[in-house]
Amino acid sequence: MRLHLRATLVAVVVLLCLPALVLAQGPGAPEIDSGATAWMLTSTALVLLMVPGLAMFYGGLVRTKNVLGTMMHSFSAMAVVGVLWMLVGYCMCFGPNALGGWCGWSGHLLGLRGLDDSVIRPAGVAIPEYVFAMFQGKFAIITPALIAGAFAERVRFRGYCVFIALWSILVYNPLCHWVWYENGMLATMGASGAIDFAGGTVVHISAGVSGLIAAIYLGSRRGYPSTAMHPNNLVMTMMGAGLLWVGWFGFNAGSSTASNFETARALTVTQVAAASGALAWMLIEALHHSKATSLGLCSGILAGLVVITPAAGVVTPMGALSLGIIASSVCYYCVLAKNKLGYDDSLDVFGIHGIAGMLGATLLAFFIRQPWMAEAITKAHQKNLGEWNVWRQCGVQLTAVAIAIGYSAVGSLILLFIVQKGVGLRLDPVRESAGLDHSLHGEAGYGLLNLN
Repeated sequence: MRLHLRATLVAVVVLLCLPALVLAQGPGAPEIDSGATAWMLTSTALVLLMVPGLAMFYGGLVRTKNVLGTMMHSFSAMAVVGVLWMLVGYCMCFGPNALGGWCGWSGHLLGLRGLDDSVIRPAGVAIPEYVFAMFQGKFAIITPALIAGAFAERVRFRGYCVFIALWSILVYNPLCHWVWYENGMLATMGASGAIDFAGGTVVHISAGVSGLIAAIYLGSRRGYPSTAMHPNNLVMTMMGAGLLWVGWFGFNAGSSTASNFETARALTVTQVAAASGALAWMLIEALHHSKATSLGLCSGILAGLVVITPAAGVVTPMGALSLGIIASSVCYYCVLAKNKLGYDDSLDVFGIHGIAGMLGATLLAFFIRQPWMAEAITKAHQKNLGEWNVWRQCGVQLTAVAIAIGYSAVGSLILLFIVQKGVGLRLDPVRESAGLDHSLHGEAGYGLLNLN
């Protein structure tokens, strides 16, 4: 009797809820792909994890008196760019073409005010636009944070915050719009557009080139290169590199904006390139210096991760293996060349991020998967562009790289001049000697003072 009563009560509850369930799935309700949405939420968290990972990576490489100030550069980007992204960043990057295609603009995207019930299908599956906006916002945050490594240990915190705010709006947002907005000028170039799956051009080339310009414009640290400037904590640097490797799976595989075979391919080639880059750097060091270092291992990991970033959606695992080896080999000698050329890129932002980004964005054309090639050939015929081939795509890639280099260099130089003349960016000699932690923040990273 009790069993029948329970069954009756369950049936009544189901019947009462059924109309609500039917209405919830009715034509007026957005259809969300729960699997893709769940992965994009996870990827968003993974990319955000890269920011404290970067802070640890950079923080361990500077001198003790600058560890907190250097880590503040990464964390403050989450605050400054995080607010700007909500207000205007997403609108400028993914709004309809405005000002001749220089950026995007749409009133309902300002302040994200029109996204409450908005669904977006960037890869053919529906996810809430809020999720897409937050995922893309993490790329906008980490890019200016990367630049900080080039002028570490010698800039004012106030000037840095003003610089990354202006740089985010005037350099990153337009470049992002050109590459990742469906009607952006680089996205529509050639048969398939300039390939930048997860940010080789938008993130790494722009950050690397801007970092180089900043390092040259601001000048070297006091005492460089005659004074030894040893890392204060390579253990922390290795932990940071590990967090970056983990977060990069969201960075690359999340850029599929789906949860499918493309996601799996991007994740796989990311792992392969990072591993091959790390192994190649260790072998080069062993041959060159008869020993492998922890810093070299971390540098190889980064070189492999950066080089595969633009290529993660199109190359084969063997292509990823090759790109990782090439990136570590070239970046190794670019880092060595820095000392001969005389510029002080403190943490090798250009030597690793800039160079590996350029290599990945151009060389990916020679490692493209056959199915992707077939799609490109079809698109070329549909657009009456003639026969698609690797060399034509390489030309498109080189054009995009050149545009990114030129725009980032000129834009950064102008902004550096404005900020330096306006609020000041280069730290004065007295405060630089005292260290960022004590002179700018009134703190000490390890509870100790006056340590180098």
